[in-house]
Amino acid sequence: MKPITPGDTETPRATAAVPAAELTLEGTGVSRGIAIGIIHRHDAEAVRVPEYKLPLARVEAEKARFAEAAERAGRQVAQLQMKAEGLDGAAAEELGYLLDAYQQMLHGSRLIRGVHRRIETDRVNAEAAVQREIDEIARGFEAMEDSYLSARVADIRDLGRRLIRNLTGAPYRPFQVLPKNAIILAEELTPADTALLDPKQVAGLATVLGGAESHTAIMARSLGLPAVLGVAGLMRGVRSGDLAIIDGRAGKVILNPRPEVLETYRHHRAEFLRGRRALTRLKDVAAVTKDGARIQLQANIELPGEVDSVLAAGAEGIGLLRSEFLFMNREDIPGEDEQFHILKDLVTRMAGRPVTIRTLDVGGDKLAQGLGIVTGANPSLGLRAVRLSLSRPELLDAQLAAGLRVSAYGPVKILVPLVATVEEMRAVREAMDNVVKRLKRKGVPMSDPLPPLGVMIEVPGAALAADALAWHADFFAIGTNDLTQYTLAIDRADESVAHLYNPLHPAVLRLIQFSAEAALRARIPVCVCGEVAGDPRFTALLLGLGIRDLSMSATNIPVVKQRIRAMDLVAATRRARVIMDQSDSARIAQLLDGFNEGED
Repeated sequence: MKPITPGDTETPRATAAVPAAELTLEGTGVSRGIAIGIIHRHDAEAVRVPEYKLPLARVEAEKARFAEAAERAGRQVAQLQMKAEGLDGAAAEELGYLLDAYQQMLHGSRLIRGVHRRIETDRVNAEAAVQREIDEIARGFEAMEDSYLSARVADIRDLGRRLIRNLTGAPYRPFQVLPKNAIILAEELTPADTALLDPKQVAGLATVLGGAESHTAIMARSLGLPAVLGVAGLMRGVRSGDLAIIDGRAGKVILNPRPEVLETYRHHRAEFLRGRRALTRLKDVAAVTKDGARIQLQANIELPGEVDSVLAAGAEGIGLLRSEFLFMNREDIPGEDEQFHILKDLVTRMAGRPVTIRTLDVGGDKLAQGLGIVTGANPSLGLRAVRLSLSRPELLDAQLAAGLRVSAYGPVKILVPLVATVEEMRAVREAMDNVVKRLKRKGVPMSDPLPPLGVMIEVPGAALAADALAWHADFFAIGTNDLTQYTLAIDRADESVAHLYNPLHPAVLRLIQFSAEAALRARIPVCVCGEVAGDPRFTALLLGLGIRDLSMSATNIPVVKQRIRAMDLVAATRRARVIMDQSDSARIAQLLDGFNEGED
């Protein structure tokens, strides 16, 4: 039987001698699509950690043994880095940054120093010292009230297991033998595990642990593998060789499907693949409603490697370039020239399409080692984004200068994140004026007129003061992710309250409406660049509120464009007015979904 590629509709049949009962499990769908294939049960190999006391005479030899194991781990990670370079776009960048962090932990880090100290002071063998140090570091991370940092515990433990395997000589061959069109089921997949997956051989994956923001989810989306994470009870009684279905749209895993269920999902999968092929034909078609309204669709990106996928999706520009990648996973701070050269390459590759560069938004769940940020009890409400930039003028000046210089090579906008007050925008505007004067004295080429300077509306205070902010901004970008989170006081990464995160809450919608109307009154452009922009369910409502520019993940552009081309803007505007008169989220959802389904 030939391997099944993403474009095929043929699926293998289970070969288990004794058929098992069908079982449907639910989790979080983190990567869309449907996969049908043969289960490969991936059980994390438990490595027994021996522990014994060392005589004083053996301490130095034990430290040398650990150093050799760490050096071997470094070589192993380097091999993974070489493999990562062969992956596509965002997958290569995402895994590359993570493996760089692994290399840093293996060279002079707290982990290495801590293991040496334990071997010397506790006089225990290296395996036990590694386990003790990893446990202590992990406890510290888990105790932090920060979902991003606590989620990094899995990365730390993965590196610890690698060191222990090297010390004990335990082999590690997780995916040496896979069935064709494999469905990987696991308690957890580490980033290093995910790097070993071949999309030509693996059809999809599901795990007990993990969420939409985990490295596994990011890699699955980048590799185009249907995936469902957070599936309780997934590994109970699962057998390698059985048949399984992964429904990344509905967040379902179906084990040992009945023939009629299998046939239904084969049909769904064929429809999904046909739909995806049809959507690709919209690449060069304009996003125009049935009654002739032109909508601009742009892409959000985090890494330069995503430019190819942005162009392939037919994006009209980059509506949000998150500049944090310039600062992450390094001990120093990039200077103006380094930032300029990286941005110049990106802007040049966009070939005249506009690029909106957001200034540094490090803080909250994003930390840059070189900045030396000390986080408070609640990093999301602390020194981050524009507040950090204004407290460190050298950071802001370098970013503004790089953005101004790169404007000579293509249309550029500069966006300021987490603005809450007019005073903050005045301060940024003054800093930009000073940088412009400095560059002009040096004869540095810049665009004429200069790049527009915009406000990112993502806190309720900014939305409520949008009329005043519009006098100091050249454009608005509404970041609905943080706006929803701050308005409802909900951390959507916190599993205990994530179900309460609701962009259709009347308060959130009114803040979006206030911001859009303030921009329209001031005759400045306004864009929505949060997750709702990329969800066709919300398209009619956003357009009905006056939004004509949407920026989203490049993969969502075709489906949103399809929704726009099937929509009557006048009707969408009427429905938006009715929705904005409501005070109940359920009724709002009903009215919106009814409109999307073709109700009058």
